[in-house]
Amino acid sequence: MCQNCLVKTIHSVNRHFGWDNSLEPTARVTSGSMLEFCCLDSSNGFFTSSSVVSDVGKVPFDKINPVTGPIFVEGAEPGDVLRITIDSFKPSGFGWTANIPGFGLLADQFKDAALVLWHYDKVNLVPAAFSDFAHVPLKPFAGTIGLAPAQAGLHSVVPPRRVGGNLDIRDLSAGTTLYLPVEVTGALLSIGDTHAAQGDGEVCGTAIESAMDVVVKLDLIKDTRLATPRFSTPGPVTRHLDSAGYEAFTGIGPDLMQAARQAVSNTIDWLCREHGMPVEQAYMLCSVCGDLRISEIVDLPNWVVSFYFPKVVFA
Repeated sequence: MCQNCLVKTIHSVNRHFGWDNSLEPTARVTSGSMLEFCCLDSSNGFFTSSSVVSDVGKVPFDKINPVTGPIFVEGAEPGDVLRITIDSFKPSGFGWTANIPGFGLLADQFKDAALVLWHYDKVNLVPAAFSDFAHVPLKPFAGTIGLAPAQAGLHSVVPPRRVGGNLDIRDLSAGTTLYLPVEVTGALLSIGDTHAAQGDGEVCGTAIESAMDVVVKLDLIKDTRLATPRFSTPGPVTRHLDSAGYEAFTGIGPDLMQAARQAVSNTIDWLCREHGMPVEQAYMLCSVCGDLRISEIVDLPNWVVSFYFPKVVFA
């Protein structure tokens, strides 16, 4: 963290559950400001260390994915870009992963609720234990970073948008710079949905969902058109997973979604067969540490999607 910067704290009591450009700003800041966002997890704090699997069906879905904010950036106007430099995270040490019926890449195959509770070292961020099966390397990031859209009214936080939002990009971690197009006066930035770890694709629909504080620096870039969000990383993005290599499984066909489903299903089959994992546990483990990648998209009529599962979790 910048040692000489004054950091303004935005507490989680200042949270909202949808994008709406008519919301009253929680704070007004100038370009160059540093802010600390106190963020709840995507369940709005519903899950605790005493939660059980039957609680999954009791989650109040009108209060999910809270975001802290919004923040009004002085001078921001449509056609500008807000540069968000992610400085650091202060994780809580507790998290959860769930299979929520009706949600996730393989929702038709996994119809029963499942829940894993995580307790991890919030200071040293050593790999976190996944039941008796594995240890998952941690990489905190904010799943949702977004600005208010120009379209009037209340809009769900769940789908990502041109102005950001629920991007669930694992690499929006400390040191990364995110650029978002401004659509309304003041930009109206909000942050939430913090994760301790996630695989690319978040295939079961949840990561290691975990409350934490996020420190960011905001800079306004005037009169710069940007069609969709972009980001810049400070270096390699998979060092926490690369050390022992990967087992990779493919899906092949004319439909990318079906190929992705096939690749993940093949991985789950392998985890159950080779490591004796219950199928729901294998699905959730894939979500928190495995990466979906498009390997080939030019050789008509079939495309190749690969799912990379890091062997380090079993090391």
